[in-house]
Amino acid sequence: MDQFEKVTIVTKANIYYNGKVTSRTVLFEDGEMKTLGIMLPGEYEFATSNKEIMEITQGNLEVKLPGENDWRTFTSGESFEVSADSKFNLIVNETTDYCCSYIER
Repeated sequence: MDQFEKVTIVTKANIYYNGKVTSRTVLFEDGEMKTLGIMLPGEYEFATSNKEIMEITQGNLEVKLPGENDWRTFTSGESFEVSADSKFNLIVNETTDYCCSYIER
């Protein structure tokens, strides 16, 4: 999806890793929540509380998903899912733009 309509944007940024990962929260009329963000090159670990679907809109990164031993590469137009209550690791190879959807339990 290239754009969202009829949404509320939370202006305060979510800032992680000294500003190397940032995002803004997008709230939809039906209660759905997404974040739109940018990750600078580096290595990161994130934890989830809900299931997440991460769509890569631009860039290149490697992901080590919970319970997996191998790293998988994702680029523009690809997505991956992370289960609730878990941790995943990222190696961001180039500045990467993403959209993260949060799936309520």
